[in-house]
Amino acid sequence: MDLSCEIPKGRHLAPHEFPDPLLDSAPGAGPQTAVLAGGCFWCVEAVLKEIDGVLEVVSGYAGGSADTADYDRVCSGRTGHAEVVEVRFDPARVSFGQLLKVFLSVAHDPTQLNRQGADQGTQYRSAIFYTDEEQKRVAEAYIRQLNEAGAYDAPIVTEVAPLEAFYQAEAYHQDYASRNPGQPYILFTAAPKVTKLRKHFADRLKR
Repeated sequence: MDLSCEIPKGRHLAPHEFPDPLLDSAPGAGPQTAVLAGGCFWCVEAVLKEIDGVLEVVSGYAGGSADTADYDRVCSGRTGHAEVVEVRFDPARVSFGQLLKVFLSVAHDPTQLNRQGADQGTQYRSAIFYTDEEQKRVAEAYIRQLNEAGAYDAPIVTEVAPLEAFYQAEAYHQDYASRNPGQPYILFTAAPKVTKLRKHFADRLKR
Protein backbone atom coordinates (compact mmCIF):
# COMPACT_ATOMS: atom_id res chain seq x y z
CA MET A 1 0.00 0.00 0.00
CA ASP A 2 1.29 3.48 -0.87
CA LEU A 3 0.90 5.14 2.52
CA SER A 4 2.16 8.47 1.18
CA CYS A 5 -1.03 8.95 -0.80
CA GLU A 6 -3.50 7.96 1.88
CA ILE A 7 -5.83 10.62 3.25
CA PRO A 8 -4.53 11.47 6.74
CA LYS A 9 -6.72 10.79 9.74
CA GLY A 10 -8.82 13.85 10.44
CA ARG A 11 -9.21 14.87 6.81
CA HIS A 12 -12.66 14.68 5.26
CA LEU A 13 -11.84 15.67 1.68
CA ALA A 14 -9.02 14.41 -0.54
CA PRO A 15 -6.73 17.24 -1.74
CA HIS A 16 -8.22 17.36 -5.25
CA GLU A 17 -11.69 17.64 -3.70
CA PHE A 18 -10.85 20.88 -1.91
CA PRO A 19 -12.99 23.63 -3.44
CA ASP A 20 -11.48 26.47 -5.43
CA PRO A 21 -11.52 29.76 -3.51
CA LEU A 22 -14.76 31.66 -3.99
CA LEU A 23 -12.84 34.87 -3.34
CA ASP A 24 -9.47 35.12 -5.06
CA SER A 25 -7.02 37.83 -5.97
CA ALA A 26 -7.13 39.29 -9.46
CA PRO A 27 -4.22 38.69 -11.84
CA GLY A 28 -1.79 41.57 -11.54
CA ALA A 29 1.11 42.92 -13.53
CA GLY A 30 4.40 41.30 -12.63
CA PRO A 31 5.35 38.74 -9.97
CA GLN A 32 3.73 38.70 -6.54
CA THR A 33 4.90 37.30 -3.21
CA ALA A 34 3.30 35.02 -0.63
CA VAL A 35 4.82 34.13 2.74
CA LEU A 36 3.54 30.88 4.26
CA ALA A 37 4.35 28.81 7.36
CA GLY A 38 3.42 25.15 7.67
CA GLY A 39 5.90 23.28 9.81
CA CYS A 40 9.42 22.56 8.57
CA PHE A 41 10.22 24.86 5.67
CA TRP A 42 12.01 22.05 3.84
CA CYS A 43 8.66 20.33 3.23
CA VAL A 44 6.65 23.40 2.24
CA GLU A 45 9.38 24.50 -0.16
CA ALA A 46 9.57 21.04 -1.76
CA VAL A 47 5.82 21.07 -2.49
CA LEU A 48 5.26 24.63 -3.65
CA LYS A 49 8.30 24.84 -5.94
CA GLU A 50 6.68 22.23 -8.22
CA ILE A 51 3.60 24.33 -9.03
CA ASP A 52 3.38 25.93 -12.44
CA GLY A 53 3.64 29.69 -12.08
CA VAL A 54 5.87 29.56 -9.01
CA LEU A 55 9.07 31.39 -9.92
CA GLU A 56 11.11 30.99 -6.75
CA VAL A 57 10.75 29.62 -3.23
CA VAL A 58 13.07 30.84 -0.47
CA SER A 59 13.12 29.39 3.05
CA GLY A 60 13.30 31.81 5.95
CA TYR A 61 11.76 33.21 9.10
CA ALA A 62 8.92 35.62 9.90
CA GLY A 63 7.11 36.79 12.99
CA GLY A 64 10.06 37.84 15.12
CA SER A 65 12.89 40.34 15.08
CA ALA A 66 16.02 40.54 12.94
CA ASP A 67 18.41 39.76 15.81
CA THR A 68 16.80 36.34 16.43
CA ALA A 69 16.35 35.30 12.78
CA ASP A 70 18.80 32.41 12.81
CA TYR A 71 18.09 28.70 12.90
CA ASP A 72 19.50 27.89 16.33
CA ARG A 73 17.50 30.63 18.02
CA VAL A 74 14.32 29.97 16.08
CA CYS A 75 14.49 26.30 17.08
CA SER A 76 14.12 27.36 20.72
CA GLY A 77 10.51 28.31 20.02
CA ARG A 78 10.95 31.54 21.99
CA THR A 79 11.69 34.07 19.23
CA GLY A 80 8.20 34.62 17.81
CA HIS A 81 9.49 33.45 14.43
CA ALA A 82 7.93 30.72 12.35
CA GLU A 83 9.75 28.75 9.71
CA VAL A 84 8.32 30.16 6.47
CA VAL A 85 8.76 30.12 2.74
CA GLU A 86 8.66 33.22 0.58
CA VAL A 87 7.02 32.31 -2.73
CA ARG A 88 7.44 34.50 -5.80
CA PHE A 89 4.78 33.64 -8.33
CA ASP A 90 3.26 34.77 -11.62
CA PRO A 91 -0.39 35.62 -10.85
CA ALA A 92 -1.28 35.17 -14.52
CA ARG A 93 -0.43 31.46 -14.16
CA VAL A 94 -1.29 30.70 -10.54
CA SER A 95 -3.36 32.85 -8.21
CA PHE A 96 -2.76 33.48 -4.53
CA GLY A 97 -5.92 31.52 -3.76
CA GLN A 98 -4.75 28.52 -5.77
CA LEU A 99 -1.44 28.55 -3.89
CA LEU A 100 -3.41 28.48 -0.65
CA LYS A 101 -5.42 25.51 -1.93
CA VAL A 102 -2.25 23.44 -2.31
CA PHE A 103 -0.71 24.85 0.87
CA LEU A 104 -3.77 23.95 2.97
CA SER A 105 -4.51 20.57 1.38
CA VAL A 106 -1.07 19.05 0.71
CA ALA A 107 1.86 21.02 2.14
CA HIS A 108 0.82 20.63 5.79
CA ASP A 109 -2.05 19.91 8.18
CA PRO A 110 -3.60 23.28 9.09
CA THR A 111 -5.62 21.81 11.97
CA GLN A 112 -2.53 21.19 14.12
CA LEU A 113 -1.75 23.99 16.57
CA ASN A 114 1.92 24.93 16.96
CA ARG A 115 3.14 21.64 15.53
CA GLN A 116 3.39 19.43 12.47
CA GLY A 117 3.69 15.78 13.36
CA ALA A 118 6.71 15.28 15.59
CA ASP A 119 7.88 18.89 15.05
CA GLN A 120 6.49 20.85 17.98
CA GLY A 121 6.71 24.50 18.96
CA THR A 122 5.44 27.87 17.81
CA GLN A 123 8.15 27.94 15.15
CA TYR A 124 6.20 25.17 13.39
CA ARG A 125 2.82 26.91 13.51
CA SER A 126 0.53 27.20 10.52
CA ALA A 127 0.38 30.80 9.31
CA ILE A 128 -0.27 33.00 6.32
CA PHE A 129 1.67 36.26 6.52
CA TYR A 130 -0.21 38.57 4.19
CA THR A 131 1.52 41.34 2.27
CA ASP A 132 -1.57 43.44 1.60
CA GLU A 133 -5.26 43.68 2.48
CA GLU A 134 -6.30 41.67 -0.57
CA GLN A 135 -4.24 38.69 0.55
CA LYS A 136 -5.75 39.02 4.01
CA ARG A 137 -9.29 38.95 2.61
CA VAL A 138 -8.56 35.97 0.36
CA ALA A 139 -6.87 33.99 3.14
CA GLU A 140 -9.57 34.60 5.74
CA ALA A 141 -12.35 33.89 3.24
CA TYR A 142 -10.78 30.64 2.06
CA ILE A 143 -10.17 29.33 5.58
CA ARG A 144 -13.80 30.11 6.39
CA GLN A 145 -14.91 28.40 3.16
CA LEU A 146 -12.91 25.25 3.94
CA ASN A 147 -14.24 25.06 7.49
CA GLU A 148 -17.81 25.41 6.23
CA ALA A 149 -17.18 22.75 3.57
CA GLY A 150 -15.86 20.32 6.18
CA ALA A 151 -12.53 19.92 4.41
CA TYR A 152 -11.15 18.64 7.72
CA ASP A 153 -12.87 17.02 10.66
CA ALA A 154 -11.28 19.63 12.93
CA PRO A 155 -11.18 23.43 12.59
CA ILE A 156 -8.35 25.04 10.66
CA VAL A 157 -6.14 26.94 13.11
CA THR A 158 -3.95 28.76 10.57
CA GLU A 159 -2.92 32.20 11.78
CA VAL A 160 -3.50 35.08 9.36
CA ALA A 161 -1.11 37.89 10.26
CA PRO A 162 0.53 40.88 8.56
CA LEU A 163 4.04 40.36 7.26
CA GLU A 164 6.36 42.67 9.15
CA ALA A 165 9.54 41.31 7.59
CA PHE A 166 10.91 38.19 5.93
CA TYR A 167 14.40 37.01 6.87
CA GLN A 168 16.13 34.56 4.54
CA ALA A 169 17.37 31.39 6.22
CA GLU A 170 20.91 30.11 6.09
CA ALA A 171 22.20 28.91 2.71
CA TYR A 172 22.19 25.24 3.67
CA HIS A 173 18.40 25.33 4.13
CA GLN A 174 17.71 26.52 0.59
CA ASP A 175 16.43 23.86 -1.84
CA TYR A 176 17.19 21.37 0.92
CA ALA A 177 14.94 18.51 -0.20
CA SER A 178 16.26 18.53 -3.76
CA ARG A 179 19.86 18.58 -2.58
CA ASN A 180 19.38 15.92 0.11
CA PRO A 181 16.88 13.37 -1.27
CA GLY A 182 18.29 10.53 0.83
CA GLN A 183 18.11 12.35 4.16
CA PRO A 184 15.65 10.42 6.39
CA TYR A 185 13.44 13.42 7.20
CA ILE A 186 13.12 14.21 3.51
CA LEU A 187 12.42 10.57 2.62
CA PHE A 188 9.69 10.09 5.21
CA THR A 189 8.16 13.57 5.58
CA ALA A 190 8.79 15.80 2.56
CA ALA A 191 8.84 13.22 -0.25
CA PRO A 192 5.39 11.77 0.56
CA LYS A 193 3.91 15.27 0.34
CA VAL A 194 5.47 15.79 -3.08
CA THR A 195 4.09 12.42 -4.17
CA LYS A 196 0.65 13.48 -2.95
CA LEU A 197 0.91 16.76 -4.85
CA ARG A 198 1.80 14.95 -8.06
CA LYS A 199 -1.11 12.55 -7.62
CA HIS A 200 -3.83 15.07 -6.80
CA PHE A 201 -2.69 18.16 -8.72
CA ALA A 202 -0.93 16.78 -11.77
CA ASP A 203 -2.55 19.45 -13.96
CA ARG A 204 -0.99 22.25 -11.92
CA LEU A 205 2.64 21.12 -12.06
CA LYS A 206 5.50 22.55 -14.03
CA ARG A 207 6.07 20.74 -17.30
